[in-house]
Amino acid sequence: MLGDRGRSGGIGPMAGFVALSVAVAALFLCPVAVFAQEETETVALETLLPIAPPTGLMAVDTPNDRGSSIDVTWELSADDDNDGIVAGYEVFRSAHPETGFVFVGRVPHGETEYRDSGIDNSEPTYYRVAALDTDESLFFSGTFGPVEAFSQWFNRSRLNVMVAVIIFVVSIVYFVTAAKSGKELFIRRLAGLDEMDNAVGRATEMGKPILFISGLSSVSDVATIAAINILGEVAKKTAEYNTKLIVPCADPIVMAVEQEVVKEAYAKAGRPDAYNEDDVFYLTRSQFAYVAGVNGIMVRQRPATILYMGMFYAESLVLAETGSSIGAIQIAGTDAVTQLPFFITSCDYTLIGEELYAASAYLSREPILLGGLKGQDMFKLIAAAVLVVGVIAATLTATGVIESNFVLPLLATG
Repeated sequence: MLGDRGRSGGIGPMAGFVALSVAVAALFLCPVAVFAQEETETVALETLLPIAPPTGLMAVDTPNDRGSSIDVTWELSADDDNDGIVAGYEVFRSAHPETGFVFVGRVPHGETEYRDSGIDNSEPTYYRVAALDTDESLFFSGTFGPVEAFSQWFNRSRLNVMVAVIIFVVSIVYFVTAAKSGKELFIRRLAGLDEMDNAVGRATEMGKPILFISGLSSVSDVATIAAINILGEVAKKTAEYNTKLIVPCADPIVMAVEQEVVKEAYAKAGRPDAYNEDDVFYLTRSQFAYVAGVNGIMVRQRPATILYMGMFYAESLVLAETGSSIGAIQIAGTDAVTQLPFFITSCDYTLIGEELYAASAYLSREPILLGGLKGQDMFKLIAAAVLVVGVIAATLTATGVIESNFVLPLLATG
């Protein structure tokens, strides 16, 4: 028994030491574990908390449009200023206030508006907007509606266009009426057109033809239309002087139109018998084949006067140089900026840009054409004046000389 008791007494102190060591370790380690658990639970709790939904939802019909569009606006979520919490906003639409909402679009965080297009006009529509977090969870606002889309009769952002159209129409009507009443309208003299009578007279005295070239473009080109108008006036003069007029064409449709124009001009001049349909003919559509054919006509027929009116390309200098080599009087007119230097260098007279468009009114003195020309000039003058006033007003506003102006809002619309 002493042996047993002695063995028991020896084990007791060792067991107590081990128990004491475990207790001390637990005392130091347990608070750390508790603190770590509390921190983890806090982070998890913050992650699970919902973000604030957007507020102030509104939806209105898009102004100044043709309908089928609604502008949706809202106020940012209260958590939108925190980086990474709000990923964006999603917009939902429904025909009913409680159910049936479908996704229509998404915008990034920080945005407060969305334009919903492609909806039916005059159909009641309801909207909701949801804030989207990084886990793709949605936090919805309240419902707004109903709102309907409809088209507007007048686009107020285009008010300046309406004012410009009114001024333009009034100018045209006024000057056309004045021209029809017999009032003499001043038009700046154009040397090339003033020389037209002399050129036709010279060809008549020399017994040589007049060659009229209306360019290589189609009848849809404005320059070609202007050339055809000039051709009608030239044909009247050649009919009066009994001078042959040669018109080679590069387009079959242009040929048909010019044949009718020349025929009508001869009829108005009282010389329908002098018209020869073969003098207005189709040559070819190929650019330089046409040039070769016209140059051959120049060399063989040796016209006294050559008129280049319309749209021209790289062939302009080749034609003008050949005409100059045979000693013909050459009058050119085109709105092709790249070809004007060649015509100015090689021809006796050149109509530049809008002078080509004004030529038919200048030659015919028709009241409608004259009134239209003067009306356009007046409109340009008014537009230039408004532009100058707008620039001055903007400059004074930018420099602080004046605090506000009433010109810029009108010019800035549209």
